[in-house]
Amino acid sequence: MGLSVVVVTVAAVVSSLHEMLVEMFRHRPQLAAELLTGALGVDLPVHEQVRVDTGECTDVIPTQYRADAVVVLMAANQPVLAVVVEVQLGRDGDKRWSWPVYVATLRARLRCPTALLVICVDATAATWCATPIELGPGTKLVPFVLGPNQVPVLTNASQAKRVPELAVLSALAHGADPNHGGVLDALLDALTVVDAQRAALYSDVVFAALPGAARAYLEALMSTGTYEYQSEFVRKYIIQGRAEGKAEGKAEGRAEGKAEGVLTFLDARGIGVPEDARTRITSCYDLDQLDIWIRRAATADTINDLFE
Repeated sequence: MGLSVVVVTVAAVVSSLHEMLVEMFRHRPQLAAELLTGALGVDLPVHEQVRVDTGECTDVIPTQYRADAVVVLMAANQPVLAVVVEVQLGRDGDKRWSWPVYVATLRARLRCPTALLVICVDATAATWCATPIELGPGTKLVPFVLGPNQVPVLTNASQAKRVPELAVLSALAHGADPNHGGVLDALLDALTVVDAQRAALYSDVVFAALPGAARAYLEALMSTGTYEYQSEFVRKYIIQGRAEGKAEGKAEGRAEGKAEGVLTFLDARGIGVPEDARTRITSCYDLDQLDIWIRRAATADTINDLFE
């Protein structure tokens, strides 16, 4: 199968998701090759290393084109395949004009085979992106497309830890499916092997992209201590409170952190907290009871659901 500069475009719903997906390929450039071979069955040239290259795709015309990232597969210190990573938020007709520019100008600059790969977390966007681009009579640019149906349902903890970014893609593609709850467990396993800053980036954006039921499932896992969630949201109100309480040797410190976690979850779900309920929560020092309230807060629709 012929290959060209690989442009990876991710259809997403928020700009932070766009930036996180781009950062995944910049941080782990071999992910592009792994997705091409593993999920799409593309035969890649033999290579010894993978590196990130400049995203500049400017031609002789004074128009600036910049891909989100470029990954290059190398053999004997020579490029054998260039991989351009670009994240696309939904449909954009202009991309059907700029994508061929990326392919042509980078192929000329790097002097190596080129291809176009489009990654979408939305099936509708994937269908749109898969449409061949007509360049002229008898000439087409046909993208490789990795949509939700092609992203593997990753539930194996060991595999998730080997390729954390694949676990992130799996969670984005399948985390909302109640039949695939295991992908969220695998995501949490994967985040334990990356640094705290990257775990915060991945987990926060996935959390924001998931629908309510899936978010509640993650909240329940985190609140019971299954995973030391890295986001500022939970770190500030649960983990920090627990850690400070332990350092001070006082149960009150841990209880205060958990109580703040209950109130924060309720606020995030748009549930009003009357003054008497707030007092009941903040004056509770029973850690087990607070854990119960945290789990209930993750799925509650009213304040009464918390105290049932």
